[in-house]
Amino acid sequence: MTQRQVFPPLSLHLRALACGRGGMVLVEGLELVVPAGTGLLLRGPNGAGKSTLLMTLAGLIPPLGGAVELAGQDGEAGPAIHYCGHRNAVRPRLGVAETLAFWTAVNGASGLGVADALERVGLARQARLDAGHLSAGQQRRLALARLLVTARPVWLLDEPTAALDAEGHGLLEAMLAEHLAAGGLAVVATHETLDLAGLRTLDLGATA
Repeated sequence: MTQRQVFPPLSLHLRALACGRGGMVLVEGLELVVPAGTGLLLRGPNGAGKSTLLMTLAGLIPPLGGAVELAGQDGEAGPAIHYCGHRNAVRPRLGVAETLAFWTAVNGASGLGVADALERVGLARQARLDAGHLSAGQQRRLALARLLVTARPVWLLDEPTAALDAEGHGLLEAMLAEHLAAGGLAVVATHETLDLAGLRTLDLGATA
């Protein structure tokens, strides 16, 4: 490993992958590799299958055909994937710091501490507030903080810029840059532009 590389050199392989929901095929015949230190941007109109593809990669729904393989993973290394959906999974009556502490307990404390992660995403002053008092953009920042408290090499992000202002957009770009520099990889579904080296784009067509 280089001095900057934190994660093992994993790569995500999609082999003739087909995915969809309710028996409808949205994506099929997908063949590609996402190596360590790189990212993939998923583009396409609503209904093209971006979210479905991400959930298939995360193992939340089974593929309709083909296979998803995470090559180079040590079987004893523990979970490798962070999936961050378009919903923030924030309980309004649970405190901001408590919310992040809960996710740390569920996923493991292998990254930043709760206080440091909240500082990183700009929520240190809101730590004692109920999460329901946060704006939509702040709730999105809280959801992204889950990526920081538990270090995992694969990030699967569905519309991570939703509700973020320009500063939040820059925060996400910085987080992704640091993650890729550490040897992680990312697949990101977004309608917005991300100014980041090491990203390539996959355009998914509209459904019939």
